[in-house]
Order: sequence, then C-alpha cells, then structure tokens
Amino acid sequence: MLSKLVLPIASRWFDLLEKYWEQHHTHEMISRLLVYAFIAGLIIAELAGRHLLPFDHNIHNHFFAVELAFTLLLLTELLALIFVMPNSVGVSVGKQLEILSLILIRSAFKEFSHFEEPVIWNNLDGPVLKMVADAFGSLSIFVVIGVYYKTQKRIRLTESEEEHQQFKDFKKFVALLLLIVFIIIGLFDTWAFFEKGSYLSSFNTFYTVLIFSDILIVLIAMRYTLEYPKIFRYSAFVLTTVLIRISLTAPPYLNAALGIVASLFLLAMTFAFNYFLKESTRSNPIKAGS
Repeated sequence: MLSKLVLPIASRWFDLLEKYWEQHHTHEMISRLLVYAFIAGLIIAELAGRHLLPFDHNIHNHFFAVELAFTLLLLTELLALIFVMPNSVGVSVGKQLEILSLILIRSAFKEFSHFEEPVIWNNLDGPVLKMVADAFGSLSIFVVIGVYYKTQKRIRLTESEEEHQQFKDFKKFVALLLLIVFIIIGLFDTWAFFEKGSYLSSFNTFYTVLIFSDILIVLIAMRYTLEYPKIFRYSAFVLTTVLIRISLTAPPYLNAALGIVASLFLLAMTFAFNYFLKESTRSNPIKAGS
C-alpha cells in the first residue's frame, strides 16, 4: 500500500519542492533575506537597548544581529540537508558535518554577547578561549570534510533499477516528513520569540528527529540488502549523526572535541570501507552506482 500509493505521490511533491529549492532565484532570495535579517537585528537590538520593544526580551547588545543572521544561515543549511538526503546518504552525513562546523562558528560569534559595548579586553579571557576552541574545531571539521568528499564513493545499495528507485522514493518520503517537522519547529520557535522574547533555536530537537529518520532509513535499507559492508557503512553514518547530536549539547571545549571525533570517525570508516571494497572487488565485484 505504502510503496504503491503513498511513495509516488510523496516523490512527486518532493521533486517539485527540490526543483524550486535549486533555482538560482531561490538562492538570491535567501541571500537578500539574510541581509535584511542582519539589518533588522541591528534595529531590534537598538530598540531593545532603548526599552522601546513592545515585548519582553533577552537582547543585550547589537551582536544579537550576528547571531540572528547565522541562525537563519543554519536554517537554510538544514533545508539543504533535507533535500540532499534522498540522493546520497554519504553526502547527507557530510552535509551534517558542514552544519556542525557552521554551528561552531555561530557559537564563536555568540560569545560576542558577553562583550561590553564598546569592546574592551577586561574580563574577556573566558569568552575568547571559547571562541578559539569553537573556531579551531570548526576549521578541523572543515579540513576533514574536504578529505572525506574526495575519498567518498557512492555505492548503490540495490541490485535492480526498480529497487533502486523504490529505495530512493522511500528516502524522499522520509525527507518530506522531515521537512514538515522542520516547518513546525520553525513556527514554534518564531512564536516563542515574539511571545517570550527569546529565540529557542531548536537545533537539538531537529537533530534528535534526524537520528530517528536515519535509523529508519537503515532499517529500510535492510529490505534490499544484508551485505555486511553496506549495512555497516549505513550504521556508521547513523553513529556519526548521534555523535554530532551529542556534540550539540556538550559544554564548551568538549563540543568542538566531539565534533572533531565525529568527523575523524566518518573519515576512518570511509577509508576502511574503500579498502574493504577494493579487496572484495578482486574476488567478487560490488556494483557501484550514482
């Protein structure tokens, strides 16, 4: 029932949304939105400093505008992650690491909220050290991602073209559900901002949902193959997602360290799988596909 009725409809809807997302006009609109949000953040921060906002707030200085702009940038990256999921699980996990590196950069900028205006050096030891740790962690993940993408091989899970398309439709269905969850969380965060004056930024909630969706994809994958290297590879992707999720809730310094560990684990798994694939090809070739 699901594969014959729901999946084709979900696939068509997802394809339409993906086509709109990939248009150049959409990216131009997002760029303008980020600029407008940054300017609006500066205005809101100024009004907050003069106690002219019509609602309670937790805005302390003008660096709120930087946090707002980077938060919206992360939201666009999360949307990009949803749209890349059906095409390649390996690329999807790489995208999650990209988002983690941006979150660390955002955390570094967030430390500006502890600065006094005008910025002076007094009592900045703690925030500056946290900024350095987040910046170094982000840079390390950036480097590992570059190596990972060069070594990553796209392996077809299924044998027949029909099964390949069906598995892809399953992933589109899961991605469409993720998109709905993403919109609901975004609406709730927006309501909380205007109602309570604080932005919740529910990245942790969304990543928790993402973990369950990755596990669901692994279980669906077992419908098409029980080959050990392929199942291990998919499971390792899920474990990387779990490590990313834990790093998001970890305290300063440890969050960057866990992010680096997650990226190195993914890279090591990729090297090991490529070696395994190379050795297996000599005796029993594994078909590769896009």
